Amino acid sequence: MSEAPLAAIRSLPSWLLGRAAARGRALVAEALAVEGLKMWHHVVLSAVRDLAPVAQADLGRSVGLDPKDLVGVLNDLQSAGLVVREPDSKDRRKNAVSPTEEGARLLKRCEKAARAANNELLAPLSAAERERFMGLLIRISGTEG
Repeated sequence: MSEAPLAAIRSLPSWLLGRAAARGRALVAEALAVEGLKMWHHVVLSAVRDLAPVAQADLGRSVGLDPKDLVGVLNDLQSAGLVVREPDSKDRRKNAVSPTEEGARLLKRCEKAARAANNELLAPLSAAERERFMGLLIRISGTEG
């Protein structure tokens, strides 16, 4: 008798990590949608908060988003009153992006929602297992340092 379909694939750490990541993204996306944000809008708004005032080009590089896609996300965020784009004080040819007070308030709610979604993702693990799992993820993701 042959193995169950895709047994070899389903036993690969890369496949399992992909499935876990997809579930995590879905949980976070659902939580953010309740607040009216999409995933990339949350990422960009969070980066704006952390880096403000930040030149648009630097913002795009920091989050790894194509400049054309970044413009669309920023247009959405600005239309919603969550960020402002003003001439960069260091270079008037560039725009500097900063969060508005409403953007900062929404980001706090979204961060709380994202934490709850991640807690749901990791619910099957004990506190000690979560700590160990996070350490292992950091090591294999190349983000350690």
